[in-house]
Amino acid sequence: MVAASNEARRPRRIATVLFEGFELLDVFGPLEVFGVSEQFEVSLVGPAAGPVRSAQGQRVVAEVACHDAPAPEIVLFPGGIGTRRLVEDEPFLSWLAGWSREASYVTSVCTGSGVLARAGLLDGYRATSNKRAFAWARQQSERVEWVAEARWVEDRDRWTSSGVAAGTDMALALLARLYGEPHASGVADRIELEWHRDATVDPFAAKNGLVPG
Repeated sequence: MVAASNEARRPRRIATVLFEGFELLDVFGPLEVFGVSEQFEVSLVGPAAGPVRSAQGQRVVAEVACHDAPAPEIVLFPGGIGTRRLVEDEPFLSWLAGWSREASYVTSVCTGSGVLARAGLLDGYRATSNKRAFAWARQQSERVEWVAEARWVEDRDRWTSSGVAAGTDMALALLARLYGEPHASGVADRIELEWHRDATVDPFAAKNGLVPG
């Protein structure tokens, strides 16, 4: 019984993959949620240990190189302009597919779903992406059921969000799934965020011509 109690208290290991040209809020919106929750052990994984340049120009320090990173329980893959290069990087895609295979949840924000799709990690799943780059994301795999109108999409162990700020709403929804809605609501209140709880409410799909206005 003591072992079971300790297991229940053990933080879940969540790893965020950084790459040159990642979007800052895609990473730090969700990590604010997970960090404030205090239920997670967060690591930043990069091409190598050390600074990784974001799409906005600021550098963020990766704690471990991707090929040295231990297997995570939860994968968080952000978007950003750098995703356009990653979908052509076969060694990286092969590593990502193998490293993520045993994760309890594989999640993405924005165009990160395009990379997951290209790696085969969304085969047979429903998924969404940034609405301004939705056509690009959809081109990465025909084995994905792409959902144009969604703030985020939950399909079993794959969670994908729309653009940038939507990732924070998805993170709160995942937190609610794992630890209950009162806990997630408490986190939203603590960071003074008006949590958009309905994943189907997505005005940006119509604004970008993906569905009728």
